[in-house]
Amino acid sequence: MQHYQTIAKALAYIKAHARRQPDLAEVAEYVHMSPFHFQRVFTQWAGVSPKKFLQYLTLHYAKAALARPASLAEAADDVGLSGTGRLHDLFLAVEGITPGEYKKQGANLLISYGTGTCRFGEYLVASTPRGICFLHFYDNIEAALQNLQQAWQRAILVEQPDAYHEQVADFLAYKLAPGAQQLQLHMKGTPFQLKVWEALLRIPEGRFTSYQGLAKSLQQPNAARAVGTAVGANPVAYLIPCHRVIQQVGEFGQYRWGSERKLAMLGWEAAQTQDVQPAVTHDIQLPLFK
Repeated sequence: MQHYQTIAKALAYIKAHARRQPDLAEVAEYVHMSPFHFQRVFTQWAGVSPKKFLQYLTLHYAKAALARPASLAEAADDVGLSGTGRLHDLFLAVEGITPGEYKKQGANLLISYGTGTCRFGEYLVASTPRGICFLHFYDNIEAALQNLQQAWQRAILVEQPDAYHEQVADFLAYKLAPGAQQLQLHMKGTPFQLKVWEALLRIPEGRFTSYQGLAKSLQQPNAARAVGTAVGANPVAYLIPCHRVIQQVGEFGQYRWGSERKLAMLGWEAAQTQDVQPAVTHDIQLPLFK
């Protein structure tokens, strides 16, 4: 706990001066540390470097500016960047998209959706031209559709089948053969959420971990609560196996699509032998927009 007050002071300073883009040396001097020592301690406590933390803040302010709305040049000036080129680089570095793509917020993006039934119940699946973006189990189809629309507010939803939906059906039915094409996912989320979802994909079928264990695998052992929030925000059920995360005390815990369904998934997976598991990997792309 010896550095808590120092890091809290540094965080407050960076936030207060974010629009001036303070560098590492300036913040380190403010908290009376050498730049090298401050960089190490800050990263240990905050989970990101001072530079990355400043990038996240700057991006937050830039998004607010673009939502006013403001031009790209005005947004860059508002957050203390020297021009639209630096704004462009910031969005690409943190979000994997351009400021223009963020500003559109998915306008005119076509999303195909359909329904299906598998051993775990009825589900709603949706995809963009880049991959599967949504998979929810449901008891009420209207509520599921509303969740889809809220997730992609400015997109155009069309009920129509496509090849991605067929892949999902085959995956859920355990029909994907060795050498089959990878399941392509089109995810949108914060960098931390994407990092957590990628970690979920590394949990073998038939096994599970705790929120604390998942946080440790990300080298952020103090972030179990944030990991739990990211797990709960997973928009693609089962394909991203958030059901394989349980409470550290051994309880199975809650599940977005029902604790009974989670228990059924874990039990069914545990009953499968290695030689009948689908030889399928997943590919998560960076978000098209946030």
